[in-house]
Amino acid sequence: MQLGLIGLGRMGGNIARRLMQHGHEIVAFDHNPKAADALKGANAAQSLKELVEKLKAPRAVWAMVPAGAPTESTVQELGGLLSKGDAILDGGNSFFKDDVRRAQMLAPKGIDYVDVGTSGGVWGFERGYCMMIGGKKEVVERLDPIFAALAPGEGTIPKTPHREGRDPRVEKGYLHAGPVGSGHFVKMVHNGIEYGLMQAYAEGFDILRGRNGTELPQTERFDLDLADVAEVWRRGSVISSWLLDLTAMALAETPTLDEYEGKVDDSGEGRWTINAAIDEAVAAPVITAALFARFRSRISHSFGEKVLSAMRNKFGGHVEGALEARHIQETAKKHGPQ
Repeated sequence: MQLGLIGLGRMGGNIARRLMQHGHEIVAFDHNPKAADALKGANAAQSLKELVEKLKAPRAVWAMVPAGAPTESTVQELGGLLSKGDAILDGGNSFFKDDVRRAQMLAPKGIDYVDVGTSGGVWGFERGYCMMIGGKKEVVERLDPIFAALAPGEGTIPKTPHREGRDPRVEKGYLHAGPVGSGHFVKMVHNGIEYGLMQAYAEGFDILRGRNGTELPQTERFDLDLADVAEVWRRGSVISSWLLDLTAMALAETPTLDEYEGKVDDSGEGRWTINAAIDEAVAAPVITAALFARFRSRISHSFGEKVLSAMRNKFGGHVEGALEARHIQETAKKHGPQ
């Protein structure tokens, strides 16, 4: 299947590579021309207009750009270039209410809009992407070859009992959640849960590390090897997870996590999840506290917040604080002045 792909950053580039690996044709555009030219096997376009011209009707264009103004301007421009029967897919972390508004804006032109909440980070090329999709049933089914190629597949995960007669796509790693907006809504809550899980790990490792503090009685101090604790928890423990896998990796590399400052950003989904909880009168104290902990991290930094930064870097390639400064220096050395 042919697909236009806009945005070739940490996730967009790997999405394109995985699709091409599965035999799909990619017409690629990025505001940095070098990114499109470097994507071997793709048909590079120098503008959105050229990208649309290179696609055969009915066209499908996947936007993988930051939420907010970049996505808004991309959708607006595509709306003026595409035709009836074409489809725009937003694979970023857009606010679900923006999806609904954009779909309504495009409807008079006969252009379909599909929101694709995409989880997988920088590991998606190898592992596949978990996708939560919102849009018209017939449009999502037309695009199924794209989703099937990106999804991780059934793999070795044991089947859940009593799922007979349910949508088999879910067991392969992608869900048609419902109408436009529902995909990003499910992904939004997914990311809110992620905030809570990450915060729990961060606090736990902070408590473990603090057990060797001088304010404690000598007989109650333990000098624990956190990398080994993380590793043993990965094996048979009820709190094992991919986030723990990544934490174990970071601690094995640098036990003190000195390369992480501990200033932890948030990308919006946690705030939106809490706002949704308020609208629905649903208590969400864990997610709320996790978000507020990120706010506090920007004032002073604990070891637990370094653990948070390490997890964000390992799954999503996010660089913060001292690590960000080092990343900028290394990029400048590699590519020279921009």
